[in-house]
Amino acid sequence: MPDGVDIRLLGPVEVTGPDGCVVLHGGGQRTLIARLALHPGETVSRAALIDALWPERAPPTATKTLNSHLARLRRQLRDVGLEGVIATRDPGYVLLTAAEAVDAVRFENMTRRGRYTLAAGDAATAAEALRAGLGLWRGDVLADCRPGPWQRAEATRLDEARLAAAEDLLTAELALGGHLAAVGTLESLVARYPFRERLWELLLLALYRSGRQADALAAFQRARTALVDELGIEPGHELRRLDAAVLAADPALELPPYPAQNTPAPPAPRGPAVPRQLPADNAGFTGRGSYLQDLDALLLRDGDRDTVPRAVVISAIAGTAGIGKTTLAVHWAHRIADRFPDGQLHVNLRGFDPQTPVEAGQALDGFLHALGVDLRAIPSTDEAKAALYRSQLADRRMLIVLDNARDTDHVRPLLPASPTCVVIITSRNRLDSLAARDGAHRLILDLLTTNEAVALLTTRLGHQQVAAEPDAVTELTERCARLPLALSIAAARATTHPRQPLSRLVDDLSDERARLDTLDLGDTDLDLRAVFSWSYHTLTPPAARLFRLLSVQPGPDISLPAAANLVGIRIPSARGLLTELTRAHLLDEHIPDRYRFHDLLRAYAGKQAAEEEPNPQRHAATHRVLDYYLHTSLAAARILDPHWDPITAMAPQPGVTPGVIPDDEQAWEWFTAEHATLLAAIDQAARTGFDIHAWQLPWTLYLFLDRQGYWRDVCGTWQTALAAAHRLGDRAAQARAHRVLGQAYAWSGLHDDALPHHQRALALHCELDDRLGQARTHHSLGWAYERQGHYAEALPHAQHALDLFRATGHRAGEARALSLLGQCHAHLGHPRRALTHCHQALDLLHDLNDRDGEAVTLIRLGDVHHHLGQYSQAITHYQQALDHWRDVGDRPFEGWTLTGLGDTHLATGNHPAARAAWQQALTIFEELGYPDAVKVRTKLDQLMGQTAADSTNTGTPHEQHG
Repeated sequence: MPDGVDIRLLGPVEVTGPDGCVVLHGGGQRTLIARLALHPGETVSRAALIDALWPERAPPTATKTLNSHLARLRRQLRDVGLEGVIATRDPGYVLLTAAEAVDAVRFENMTRRGRYTLAAGDAATAAEALRAGLGLWRGDVLADCRPGPWQRAEATRLDEARLAAAEDLLTAELALGGHLAAVGTLESLVARYPFRERLWELLLLALYRSGRQADALAAFQRARTALVDELGIEPGHELRRLDAAVLAADPALELPPYPAQNTPAPPAPRGPAVPRQLPADNAGFTGRGSYLQDLDALLLRDGDRDTVPRAVVISAIAGTAGIGKTTLAVHWAHRIADRFPDGQLHVNLRGFDPQTPVEAGQALDGFLHALGVDLRAIPSTDEAKAALYRSQLADRRMLIVLDNARDTDHVRPLLPASPTCVVIITSRNRLDSLAARDGAHRLILDLLTTNEAVALLTTRLGHQQVAAEPDAVTELTERCARLPLALSIAAARATTHPRQPLSRLVDDLSDERARLDTLDLGDTDLDLRAVFSWSYHTLTPPAARLFRLLSVQPGPDISLPAAANLVGIRIPSARGLLTELTRAHLLDEHIPDRYRFHDLLRAYAGKQAAEEEPNPQRHAATHRVLDYYLHTSLAAARILDPHWDPITAMAPQPGVTPGVIPDDEQAWEWFTAEHATLLAAIDQAARTGFDIHAWQLPWTLYLFLDRQGYWRDVCGTWQTALAAAHRLGDRAAQARAHRVLGQAYAWSGLHDDALPHHQRALALHCELDDRLGQARTHHSLGWAYERQGHYAEALPHAQHALDLFRATGHRAGEARALSLLGQCHAHLGHPRRALTHCHQALDLLHDLNDRDGEAVTLIRLGDVHHHLGQYSQAITHYQQALDHWRDVGDRPFEGWTLTGLGDTHLATGNHPAARAAWQQALTIFEELGYPDAVKVRTKLDQLMGQTAADSTNTGTPHEQHG
């Protein structure tokens, strides 16, 4: 049986061996130690241990996980010199240590001895034993173990023993003449335990012996009121007898005389205590360098790192669940602990734990006792405790760590007034008022960087395993959302299966719906769902509902108006709910009025939605948000190009308020901000049966994608649109989709893919007798042939388009067809006819205020004047078109215009201007991945070759003269 073991259960569970303290990980290990330690030397069955670890329902792997827990715990015990403390003994395990090594056992032995000596009449010896036993308590018993029937039963038993010991100690102190000091303690206890008649009896006696007969009688009435009103019973015989004795001033109530030699001296005041309450530092702490520098800077004064701050510095380290707030706070506290020679205080306030939070008054009790205040001198009210606490800290240089605070009110009574103290607070809430009113320096933790996440995995897994699978490691960091807790769980899973490659774990985490199940080690402290739930369950019902429904939001983030439409409420109400979610760090407002959460929180929100939101409600939320995106995008698209092929969307659902888009600038800002979300919305609409949205949303997004040159996105979205149109049996929508796909493939240089789509679109429009659709398709075919330089094939399509547009009275189409005809004639050697068509188009487009059409026609006029050798006019037209494309952000047309401008500059002999124009065009085409980049690069190469040849032929000035 090893020596030097000390197991402490009367507060946070701790184990110390000859070689140091055991770092216990999670509630599972603490529960195992406590379950075995409460019965040292006795066998505890595997079934009992499994019940303690999983009180609700044990997983199928419970026995295997139990063995894993025990194996790891035995290794940790061996590391501190406690090898063999836990032994296997069928049908379970036994803790091989002396009973006195467990503080709970020592407490029961001491209090039992104190009770016996008190009954024997030796109050002084009894008080000494009882005081020593109660002094072993450091906080709530078994509070950091897993909650369940066993934990509650043992905690209740020990709490009852503690209260009984306190009653015995007060009885002994009253017998020793300590009635004046006992009154305050008893008042506090009867307020907390109003139905405990023995406490009332002791209070009556203490008050009477203190010369307060009237107060003693009033105390009896308070006791009777509590018992009658709450329980419906009269006080017991002993309490009634004592009340009668007080009323009669019975001399038997007086303090009995003690021999002089037995009269104890009043207890000497305790000297200033130096508490060292910091939890153990994380030996594998990695990353967070910028945050540590920020925290270190709080202690600087005039550049001197060795001084303490002039005033209280409150560092509120906030962040989402599992992001490493406590780890960072404790690590930094250890870094700076030597600057605070008067000690460190620490309390886990459990603001977001499943157990009952530690209220400020309870924390103050523990702090005051740790600071050397006798338990009997601790006041009964929280206000008085806080005042005494501030007095105790006056002029002391102390570090106080308040972990897991619920809100500002939770910690404000625990803030010192001394300018030599520093407080570190962690919370999942932002604690805004603490920053505003108390000058807190608020530090908001973000997810780890990729490098920090890899470093964490390297620390846990070792360099060899990480180096062997670098790609899997990188993917693992993203699957875990770079969340420290998730990465730690993933690393723990990997170490339990060392022969499996990390890529296997990455595959297990690939399914977002099952990801939280994979990241579950069967330990409440290391179960992401449980950890997230502690924040989730603090939300108001409306905020919780918004959090759940955000899981159906497509895309990487959501705007304030979109969130309001998702739930069907007004924007001011949505803002309040989003603020609540950001304060709880369940959402991140990464830019003003745009919100996001990481993938693991999204998965948790989805789980909650599946459990708490009926399918019709989730479907309705999806419908509302898709309606919002469709109708707002529709308004923005019409602003960008009023002449673009119009569609009619169905009326939005009740509760949907589309955004107002007043001008081009805001239309462009809308699409820029929502581009990624709209792409995701199209996919979501197709997956969830909203096929009308699945083909109409691509229509609204087309103009933005076109101007940005995102032709891959155009092809992808319109393939989705085409499939949705087929499911709907909507041939008109199919025709539109084929036409746009033909145009997209043509722009991308995939002409063989473009032609079948154009042909199918034309056939569908003919079947539908849609002459305007036929006109648009002929115009699109003409564009496609023009892109290939096949002007003879383009000409008849341009003419057909012109005839059909005129027949249907579509003036904007007529103007664009004229412009295309002019381009064809210019390249077919008919410059005068080309000029006529282009000027007709330009006049018509100007009347219609069709600026895009005007700019296209200006390019074509530039081409015509270039072929006529009228270079100055060509440059003017190109420059006018270029100004427009830059204004509207149309990058492909900007590139094509620069190409023509460079050609004309070359023709005039202005090689530097030609090179500059082509270089800009090349940059655009290369960024867009356009095939035109090859042609422009060839032009530049030829120009550079020609310049080099000219330089060689001409020679340098020195060569010419010499």
